[in-house]
Parts: sequence; C-alpha cells; structure tokens
Amino acid sequence: MLQVSFMREFKDQVLNGLKKRGWDAEKLQFIDQAIELDNRRKAIQTENDQILSQIKKLSAEVGGFFKSGEHEKGNALKSEVTGLKSKTEELENEMRQVKLNLDQILYKIPNIPNDLVPVGLTDEDNEVFKDLTGEIPSLHDGAKAHWDLIEDYNLIDFKLGAKITGSGFPLYRGKGAKLQRALISYFLDKAIDAGYEEFIPPHIVNPDSGFGTGSLPDKDGQMYYIERDNLYLIPTAEVPVTNIYRDVILKEDDFPIKMCAYTPCFRREAGSHGSEVKGLNRVHQFDKIEIVQIAHPDKSYEVLDQMLKHVEGLLQELELPYRILRLCGGDLTFASALTYDFEVYSAAQKRWLEVSSVSNFETFQSNRMKLRFKNADGKTQLAHTLNGSALALARIVASLLENNQTEEGIVIPKVLHPYTGFDIIKK
Repeated sequence: MLQVSFMREFKDQVLNGLKKRGWDAEKLQFIDQAIELDNRRKAIQTENDQILSQIKKLSAEVGGFFKSGEHEKGNALKSEVTGLKSKTEELENEMRQVKLNLDQILYKIPNIPNDLVPVGLTDEDNEVFKDLTGEIPSLHDGAKAHWDLIEDYNLIDFKLGAKITGSGFPLYRGKGAKLQRALISYFLDKAIDAGYEEFIPPHIVNPDSGFGTGSLPDKDGQMYYIERDNLYLIPTAEVPVTNIYRDVILKEDDFPIKMCAYTPCFRREAGSHGSEVKGLNRVHQFDKIEIVQIAHPDKSYEVLDQMLKHVEGLLQELELPYRILRLCGGDLTFASALTYDFEVYSAAQKRWLEVSSVSNFETFQSNRMKLRFKNADGKTQLAHTLNGSALALARIVASLLENNQTEEGIVIPKVLHPYTGFDIIKK
C-alpha cells in the first residue's frame, strides 16, 4: 500500500507510474481523493487534540471551584466540559469513517512501477531481458504434448482428479508422483544451500494475511474462500511466509531475512479454452517452492539480482531452454514494483511456458503489514519485501516431459537422478 505522505510529496511520480499501468483519468482521481481524506483526517485529529487539552484544563478548574465552594461556577464549567466531550465523540466517529473511506481507496491503488519497467499494457509489450539460453531439443517424429504423454506413461490422471474434486485438479501417480516429489526436494535443497530457512506454513490464511501481501482485495475473485470460517486457501506460499513478519519491528542487523517454503497453491482462475490452458498449462491446484526475502531498502535490488541468478541456476541444471522477460507496466501484479518472468520453451507445443516470477515489492507490502526496522539512527522505517517462484512445478513437469521424450522413453535430467532413483521413464 502506498503511503499518503509519498503521494503528497511525489504526486507527479505517482500519477506517471499509474499511467504506465494503464490507469485512466477516472482512476487517477483516487490520488486526489486519498490526499483530501488524509488532510481531513489530520484536521480532525488536530481539532480533537485541542478539545481534549481544553477538557483537561477545564476539568482541573472545575475541581478548584468546588473545593472553594463556588458551586455555581463549577457546575457551569462542568456543563461546558460535558458539551466538549460530546464534540470529541462526534469527531472520533467522523475520524473512524474518514479512515475507513481512506483505507478503501488506498486498497484500490497498486504499487508504483520502478523506472526500469517498460511501457505497455499487455504481455505482448513485455521486454526480453535475456533471450533464449540453452538449446531447443530436436524431437523425434511423432513427439507428443505432455497431456498425451502423461496418459501414455500413466503419470497423471486428470479424469480421476475431476472425479475426486473437479476439473483442473490433477492426480499424480506412480513415477509421475515420484518425479513431482523429486523436484520438490531438489528445489528445497537448492534454496537451503543458498541460505534460505525452510518453513512449512499453513495452507489457509485469514483476511489480514491476504491484505498484507496485496492478494486482497485485488485477487479476491481468484482465491478459494471458506465463508463459514472467513479464511482463504493460499494462492502461493508468499502470503503466509511474508506475513510471518507482519507487525514486527526488526533490527538493521537482522537483514537479510531469507525464507523458503513448499506448498500447494490454489487458484480459481478458469482461463480460456484451447492448448494454452490444456493439461498442466493451467490448473486450479499446483505445487510450488517459493523463496522470500525481507531486505534493507538500500540492498533490495541487489537481492533481486541474487534471486534471479538462483532461479536461473535451477533451469540451467535442469537443462531446460529458457528466457527472462521484464514485465511491462500493464502486466505487473498489483503489489509489484518490478517483476521478471522466467519462461521455458516447450518443444512439443512450440511455445513458451511461464515457470517463475521474481518480484521486488519495495515498501508496498511492508506498509500494509507494518513490517519495519530501526535504522542506525534509531528511526523506524519500512523494509522491502521480495519473492520468487523457485520453481512452479506444473509447467516445469510439462516442459521436462515434452523436451526429454525419446523413442525409448522420457529421459530424466542428471541432477534429478539422486532424487528420482531412475534415469528414464518407460511405458
């Protein structure tokens, strides 16, 4: 969430940033509305403080009059104090309403894009930050897309998943389940080796956690909601893990804070029909390893570079052809200031599949969560938060199956052999 003080001081920067996201004049009015409401909040606070000070002074005088036997003057002042107290109640009620209205506006305003974010409104405007790395495999005649391979090799059953739950919930089995578990263990081990502390967080969160990371109210319609308990299934481990430090004041020497977690992720997004959402390309439940860092504001973009290198190293060891995109303003998530997407090339589908997003949120999440630290001068300021997929398994599995298919079977990358216990999957 943006700070009103920042909007007031750097209004042109805020407006230009929101225009980069594709905001029109009607939405841009939120900025003036937020500033006006905050001005009213300050005016109410000042008036209320003055009245409270006056009440304190008059109350002391009331006691003096009664002690000296001047009851008439005492009662007159007492009546005046009662009237002033009624006024403070009115001001406090107005203050609550103004704060509520202000929060409702602030929750609608996304983060301001970093200067590096390219101009554009759709994914077609994203900038290729690093072009194709690795060789696109030359597949044998009759090579198939992963949705056919998983049936041929009996690795994942979408029909049984639909029977148990519904469409978009895959059931992994046999060597498909073993490959999934191997990837999870491999990604976690690599994160731990890189200094990340592993967590196993709850897979269900309360609304405060959803608001803290910016998932609510922005992604309310895409999250599974448990109405009876007022809880949400997590769309990513970013939500519970980052909220570990909600309402926490850190010390400057606590940085960097590095956390990782494996969780299933739940998303209601339905998507369109066709190959782009077929098979594992888009599902309602998928597994992901998330890396999260809480960083000093002066160091967060160095940290972002480190996280990019970490994800890149995973794709190199898996021997998958990949590229890195820098997302344009219109394709950024609500909370992000700068995001890089990793895509792997699917040789069977002949298209790119997104497998990771790595983002710096700067102070947007920490302001919502009141995640702060004390600097060397003893002053309190907001920390920066970052996160990244390392990696999202559904499309990684799809690309591994498609790119490594041979006439003899599906070859497993060498780095996974200690985890799978096999080097090839045969029919």
